[in-house]
Amino acid sequence: MNALRRHLGNGLVQAFLVVVGLVWMTPLAGLFLSSLRSAEDTAKGGWWTVFTSPGQLSFDNYSALLKNAGITQAFWNTVLISVPTTVLVVVLAALAGYAFAWLDFPGRDAVFLVVVALLVVPVQIGLLPVAKLFGQLGLFGTIPGVVLFHVAYGLPFAVFLLRNYFVEIPKEMLEAARMDGGSEWRIFTRLVLPVGRPALASLAIFQFLWVWNDMLVALLFADSSAQPLTVALQSQIRQFGSNIDVLAPGAFVSLVVPVAVFFAFQRHFVQGVMAGSVK
Repeated sequence: MNALRRHLGNGLVQAFLVVVGLVWMTPLAGLFLSSLRSAEDTAKGGWWTVFTSPGQLSFDNYSALLKNAGITQAFWNTVLISVPTTVLVVVLAALAGYAFAWLDFPGRDAVFLVVVALLVVPVQIGLLPVAKLFGQLGLFGTIPGVVLFHVAYGLPFAVFLLRNYFVEIPKEMLEAARMDGGSEWRIFTRLVLPVGRPALASLAIFQFLWVWNDMLVALLFADSSAQPLTVALQSQIRQFGSNIDVLAPGAFVSLVVPVAVFFAFQRHFVQGVMAGSVK
């Protein structure tokens, strides 16, 4: 009887998860199907009408999207913003996290408290002052300016996360490596980074998704030649309508990339979450 109840309970849980998954996937499926329909078909009815009229589906919108110079340039701008930002945040945070966790230097704890205090500073507070500073430095409206802003505001959380992960590494491992003649750099690259790979992967996923989907910072700091995909798609919205034949495929492409990144690092992300729950 207990085994029957257990199997029945597992079956109900699995059925519930399947239903939740389908509910979450419905908007994505609707967006994809809408991206395969013409503007005229979209104006006549919802995306679910493709099941009765499959002739509506075509890849003409994607062909037109690839020929749209503004959208394609915005896509590569998004890549040029998201990838360097993610790499810089992960690398700098890993170095700082190791220093705060295992290196003794004057004022270490005080500096780390300042880093933690920066976590509560809203990004909106720094928009105008930083924009004025970037204007004086010639960085306003450029891709490097957007990258620097994201790096600056992404580092406090990244340092806090990696420092708390690195500090849980057994001290005996580091002392044994030092006794064997290993330098701090060698210990960091050969011991700490491999052990902290789940945390690094989790941080990379969060940072990439945050920057890829950002519109507020890009809307202020990027001009028309440096605008990412989110701003380019937003500019397609008209006062009394929208270019649905551009918005739908563009939004789907913008959605597919972060989803692909998440699934590529899913195993490391799960390891990082499980390791954090155990610690």
